[in-house]
This record gives sequence, C-alpha cells and structure tokens, in this order.
Amino acid sequence: MIKIFPFIFVLLWSSAFITTKPIIDNSDPFSALAFRFSVVAIGFFLFSVYSKQKIIINKQNFFESFFSGVLFHGFYLGGVFFSISKGMPTGIAALIVTLQPILTNALSGPILNEKVTAKQWLGVLLGFIGAALVLGLDIGSEIPVAGLVATIIALIAITSSTIWQKKLSNNLPLSVSNMYQAIGGFTFHLLVIIFFAKPYIDFSQTFIIAMSHQIFLVSFGAFTILMYLIKNNSASKTVSIFFLIPATSAFMAWLFLNEGLTNLDLLGFLITTIGVYIATRD
Repeated sequence: MIKIFPFIFVLLWSSAFITTKPIIDNSDPFSALAFRFSVVAIGFFLFSVYSKQKIIINKQNFFESFFSGVLFHGFYLGGVFFSISKGMPTGIAALIVTLQPILTNALSGPILNEKVTAKQWLGVLLGFIGAALVLGLDIGSEIPVAGLVATIIALIAITSSTIWQKKLSNNLPLSVSNMYQAIGGFTFHLLVIIFFAKPYIDFSQTFIIAMSHQIFLVSFGAFTILMYLIKNNSASKTVSIFFLIPATSAFMAWLFLNEGLTNLDLLGFLITTIGVYIATRD
C-alpha cells in the first residue's frame, strides 16, 4: 500500500487545482481557506484525541509546525487560490508551482548540505525553458500579472516549506503536526481577511461539494501522504513525484473545466516535466 502512496498523492494533489475554481467562484479565496483549515484543524484535533495522541507540545514544536502551516497552507495555497481568482488558468498555475522540485534540489546544497550536480542544473534550465514556452511573452494579455506574482509567491512558499520540513527537530505524530499546521494556515487567512479582504462565502451545492473534496481528499488525504513521504524520505526523492502533476492537472482542467491546450503549451509541459525529472532522478 505504501508503495502506491506517491501515485495516490499525485492524483489527489492534481485534482485540487480543478476544485479550486468552483470554490473561488462562490467565495473570496481567503474566506474559503480560513473555513477549510478551521474544519481541518478540528478534524485532526478530534482524531488526535481519539487516537490518544499528546496534543500539548512544547513551544519549539508548536512554532515549527505552526510556521510550516503558515508557509504551506497560508502563502502557498493563498497564492494559488488568489491567482486563480484573478484569472490564472489552473494548468499554468500548476505548472509554475511544480517547478518546486527544481528549486528544492537547487537550494538543498547550501541549506541541507546536499551536493548539487550539473545534471540538476540542466534540469533547472529545461524547467524554466518549458515554463517560458507556456507563459509566452505577452504576460499582461494572456496571464494576469497579479495572478502570476501570486503563483510565484506560492512556488517560493511550497519550496521553503518542503525544506523547512526536512529541518524540523520534532518527531510529532502526523495528526498532531497537521493540526498545528492547519491552525497556522487558519490564522494566516483570518489575518488577511481582517486587514485586507472582504469575507464572502456562498454555501451553494457546488461550493460544498468542491470544499468537501479539498478538505477530505486533499487536506486529510494528499497532505498527510506528503508529510509522511517528506518525513520518511529525502527532500529530493520526495519532490520528484511532483513532475507528474503538471500533465495530470492540465488534463483534468481540459477534461472538467474546458480549458484549452495549444501545441506550444503541450511542448512546454513536456520540457518542464523532463527538466524536473532530470533534476530529481538518482
């Protein structure tokens, strides 16, 4: 079962980009995420209590998990949701964020003391060439600038969170760590709502179905699998599975959201996928 975890993760994680648009069509991004992670935090709390896990932890463990949640659930998901709310196509958002394995491998040298090879730098080059092909030259007309900036912030956040996870000193149970990470994400989005955004949620049938998918299959399912993989494998080995996500997300967007795919888009997806694969394979 554990051997198929990476493939389950890819399917669930890729599907999150598809259910994001129906959510933001019925809410503002930050209210939706605040609601999501309030439910997720309660869910992990109840599971931790039921499984008799110790939920009162020391300050260092709390800060490590809380800050990880701010990076991952706050800046990363907030950036993705905001970018799509501004008109960023879901397939392109997925592509940009999936450059994470390349950045993780590039930064693992100076931060995690891992050797960065020429092969990895070749992967970096190919990855960004592929992204440039998909993005094109006229960003202002085809892709909203605000959405592009938000997606880049999301990319930096998920990369930082992955590296941060590898440097954590705690050995908390996954349910307890995930609970505090969800609290970090909820706090981040609540502060954004208070100071910057106007809260709005329409609890329509579409919203409830899409949000339920992201809570149960993505937050409880995919994210828990990801934390397990990061905890039990090297950073580079874990993020290597992300190279499968662009094509999967793009196909899902084409299938369910009627988003178009040009030949240049397909070429860009292919080159980026090859670049990520080269940069992360053994």
